[in-house]
Amino acid sequence: MERLRGRDEVEAWLTDMDGVLVHENHALPGAAELLQQWEDAGTPYLVLTNNSIFTARDLSARLRASGLNVPEERIWTSALATADFLKQQVPGGSAFVIGEAGILTALHEAGFVMTETDPDFVVVGETRNYSFEAITKAIRLIGKGARFIVTNPDATGPSAEGPLPATGAIAALITKATGKEPYVVGKPNPMMFRSALNTIGAHSENTAMIGDRMDTDIVAGIEAGLHTVLVLSGISDQREIEKYPFRPDEILQGVHELVAAEPRETEL
Repeated sequence: MERLRGRDEVEAWLTDMDGVLVHENHALPGAAELLQQWEDAGTPYLVLTNNSIFTARDLSARLRASGLNVPEERIWTSALATADFLKQQVPGGSAFVIGEAGILTALHEAGFVMTETDPDFVVVGETRNYSFEAITKAIRLIGKGARFIVTNPDATGPSAEGPLPATGAIAALITKATGKEPYVVGKPNPMMFRSALNTIGAHSENTAMIGDRMDTDIVAGIEAGLHTVLVLSGISDQREIEKYPFRPDEILQGVHELVAAEPRETEL
C-alpha cells in the first residue's frame, strides 16, 4: 500500500487531545475553528486520548467547558479501544478490572461481565484510587491464567502537584510479581488507531494523525500507515524530534495552521 504523500489527499482525521486541542483545560489557538471546519465539511474525525478514567460523555463535557464542541461519538479513548479489542477476542467474556468509569462503562457496553472469579481477562486502566487489595487480586488471577490487558502504557500522569503514578507503573508492579507482560492497547500500539479508523469507516491511506508526542502519536501513526502531523504546542520541540530515527510528514506550530489551510507539504 502506498502511503499518503500530501495533506491534499486527507479525507479523515485523528487527533490527540492534550497538547493538541487543549492544555490544562484551556483550548489551544485554532482548536475550536478546526473542529468546526471538520463539522461543517462533514469530515470524519475522532479525538483520541490514552486516558481511560473518563467516559466519552465525561470528556465531551470537559471539552465543552474548555470551549470546544466535541460530540461524545467523536471521542475515542484507550478504554473504548480496549473494550473493542476484547469483544473481538472473547465476545460476552468476563473481566476483573482495576479502573474507573471509562473502562468499566466501555466493557459493560461491550457485553462483558465483571467478576473476581475465574475471569477471562485482568484489565488495568487509569485510576486515582489504586488499592493494594485489588492489585493483589489481579496478581493472583493472572497467576491462575487470566490474560493480562492494560489500557495504556503511560507510566505517569500530570497533576498540579507534579507527576502521578499511572497505568504503566501499576502494570510494571504486576508484571514484576507475575512474570507476565501485559498486552497494551493504547498508543503507541497502532491497534488503537485501527479501531478508531473502523469506528468512522476511514482508511489509513487517506487519514491523518495530529499529535504532540513523537513516542506515541507519531510512531503509532507511521506504523498504522497514516499521514502524520506533529504540532509543537505540546511537549515536543526540535530537540525532542531529533532524538528519534523517524520523522512526521509535517511539523506545525499548532492546529491553527490547519484552519482553512491550503494543502501543502512541509519540508523537514
